[in-house]
Amino acid sequence: FKTRQAVSCPIYMVMLCSGISLRHITVEKSEEMRTLDLDKWKSKQQDSSSLDATRDLVAMWRQAGKLVPQEMTEEEVQTLAGLTTKSSRKKYLKYLAIKEGHKRARKEKQQQRKAEREASMETRRGRDSDAEEERGPELKNTLFLQFWGRTLDKHLAWRSAQAMLFDQPLVFDMSYESNMARRELENTVSQLMEVEGWNRRATEPYHLHFCNLQADGAYQNELLKRYGAEAWDRLLITSSDQQHVDLFPREQLVYLTADSPNVLRRYDHSKVYIIGALVDRSIQSGLSLANAKRLNLATARLPLDEFLHWEMGAKNLTLDQMIRIMLTFKETGKWEEALKFVPKRKYDGFHQQQTQKEITKKVRGVTNPGPRQMKGL
Repeated sequence: FKTRQAVSCPIYMVMLCSGISLRHITVEKSEEMRTLDLDKWKSKQQDSSSLDATRDLVAMWRQAGKLVPQEMTEEEVQTLAGLTTKSSRKKYLKYLAIKEGHKRARKEKQQQRKAEREASMETRRGRDSDAEEERGPELKNTLFLQFWGRTLDKHLAWRSAQAMLFDQPLVFDMSYESNMARRELENTVSQLMEVEGWNRRATEPYHLHFCNLQADGAYQNELLKRYGAEAWDRLLITSSDQQHVDLFPREQLVYLTADSPNVLRRYDHSKVYIIGALVDRSIQSGLSLANAKRLNLATARLPLDEFLHWEMGAKNLTLDQMIRIMLTFKETGKWEEALKFVPKRKYDGFHQQQTQKEITKKVRGVTNPGPRQMKGL
């Protein structure tokens, strides 16, 4: 007891001498904590009130008969609340409503197909049961099909793993987040998933590289949302937040862009081709070319004008079309085979086919002369 008193007495005496009371210290600390808690509470109330106001606005527009979605996620509400102008909010809500309509239509089609499939299976079961009574039971192939499906998946996975070790790299540049709207970025990720699927099923797949893929970025979050964390980790591709110039020698890199003045005449297996992961609906011409020039990289474009009678519009192709073109060109070395994956609505045949059509028309014009030609005869 004496020891405790000896230790605590000087402290108490110092407090008395300096005029500081213990109650005063406690009151100041409690007031400070109360002020901090109040500020946090106010910020939370403001955030929640803005989200509630946004939800009320959407409900009011829905009752007014405007094109808005029936359901919205918390992330979509936060995105809408961050938009400042009325026109941008209307456009975003219209996009969500159209997207929701497409999703609902797909679901209805799936349910309709499922009902038709079940009806046909019931009909087939009835026929099979009638036939089985006549000829006896048979061994069904369900187990074989399941075994075949698993074996095929393992075979494709093994081929992709071999490509990661020995085959030619193909780089997708993921540095265009700030150049796209939300809808364009979602379309880009959808096309990248198609790219991975076509490459995995190819006879000689590429070793796919997703470069400039920032952690917690828009690309990364959307890919994780589509694939799921486990499937994304098992995906046989290489993703990196580094630039392609940091992973490969600069002299091996060739950036494929529609704005390049250089034409890709022949396939070079020693090069590393780069494709910009970009869906550009606003047609920002020269964007990927400027990116390549800034890094002092060689550029090339596909010989679309040299082989195709291009009808109209910009010569931009989707990412899944590009991977099929590059896989075929890599395998055959012939642009005539590779450019068959360009959508036919964009061009009016190959140059050679067009020349044959003109010759045929001329020959028909001579063999079947018109009235004026008959008068001349």
